[in-house]
Amino acid sequence: MSHNHTFVICAYGDSRYLEECIQSLVNQSLKTDIILYTSTPSNYIEGLCEKYDIPVFSSVGGGIGKDWNNALSFVQTQYATIVHQDDIYLSDYAKNVLSSVSDDTLIAYSDYQEVKDGNIIPLTSNLKIKHFMLRTMAMFPKWKFWRNRVLAFGNPISCPAVTYNLKKLNDFKFNEEMKVSLDWFAWYQIAQKNGSFTFVDESLMYHRIHEESETTNSIENNIRTKEDYEMYLLFWPKFIASLLLKYYKKSQDKIGRAS
Repeated sequence: MSHNHTFVICAYGDSRYLEECIQSLVNQSLKTDIILYTSTPSNYIEGLCEKYDIPVFSSVGGGIGKDWNNALSFVQTQYATIVHQDDIYLSDYAKNVLSSVSDDTLIAYSDYQEVKDGNIIPLTSNLKIKHFMLRTMAMFPKWKFWRNRVLAFGNPISCPAVTYNLKKLNDFKFNEEMKVSLDWFAWYQIAQKNGSFTFVDESLMYHRIHEESETTNSIENNIRTKEDYEMYLLFWPKFIASLLLKYYKKSQDKIGRAS
């Protein structure tokens, strides 16, 4: 399995957190492939990749969805994890997630924690609900109806915690128009396919919340509210979608959705 998985880092600009992210991948207990994709090449990125002997790939960008699709296009293995440049993976992420997958797995993902200003964020009510949703979805990992019912209440899956089975998802593409909820929409698309959502009930990565992140910027620009409402409309009539959105918006004033 170590030869059948790739961490593909999506780097944009010159993030001060990139080296810490790279180190967390280099220090995995199970060594797998590591590559980096960027639509904004720079001496900073090239220097770090040279330091850690990581191949660099580049293409024309055009938003998060396009960058993620481009990044996956350079992966040569069956399994891939799209790494956000600001996040940290605990040393057993690859070992524990890959040991959980089967040929039937569509996506495999772990539990996670959130970090802000170098500190792990205590579980808020919002995060507790998401952790409950993860465990609820895992009760029937192959049942499409069950997956959709859980996703109808929100997005509990942290995008950087996800490993994709590209053999099962060879026709899948991220939405290139959405800016925030494209991961939630991706789970909705993938949930319609035959196969399993494989959940590893361990916190195996840290998702960083900070002022420079795309999620934070999108929340401030009210993009998330619009896209989340569009997502609720996929599952519910307008009046229920509006009620759910009012509750979901409260998290925008706290730490944002883990995506």
